[in-house]
Amino acid sequence: MKPGLLIVVSGPAGVGKGTVIAQVRKNNKDVVFSVSATSRSPRPGEIDGRNYFFIQREQFEDMIENNNLLEWVEYCGNYYGTPKAYVEAEMSKGNIVILEIEVEGADKIKTQYPDSVSIFITPPTLKELRERITKRGTETPDVIEERMKRAKKELDQINEYDYIIINDTVEKAAERFLEIIEIERKKL
Repeated sequence: MKPGLLIVVSGPAGVGKGTVIAQVRKNNKDVVFSVSATSRSPRPGEIDGRNYFFIQREQFEDMIENNNLLEWVEYCGNYYGTPKAYVEAEMSKGNIVILEIEVEGADKIKTQYPDSVSIFITPPTLKELRERITKRGTETPDVIEERMKRAKKELDQINEYDYIIINDTVEKAAERFLEIIEIERKKL
């Protein structure tokens, strides 16, 4: 059996991380997306174990105290985090586990799992990123400006990553991602 692999993916909001990851998963059956845990209640249509692991606040705090999370954050009164047991179980099956997390969390993962692979997905240009966010039509001009400021700060961390993928098209970005997986698998 092939050894498992942990891949951390970061990049600015609106760059298309989720879309690229979905294409990668479609083209490689060994790729699984890490399911996060949360203390918030499920929204309509969300399924426990697929969208999130929905757990009680007290149980989440126990997980924090017992170091059962790779990383976690409290946001808007709810906890969100990556369960260590899920990631390790999937890796032990030989799967490639993808974590889509913020740049702050990526460093924590690299410290705990030095063999993990980090990928930063970037837009071709900041102008292109602004256009993508604007085309979504879901953010006000003020929110777009905040996202652009945050994107510039995140791009300052780009040299901390093992690989950079420019998302010029989803197909090309997914192809590059799959090439990285192949390279890393050969290393193992």
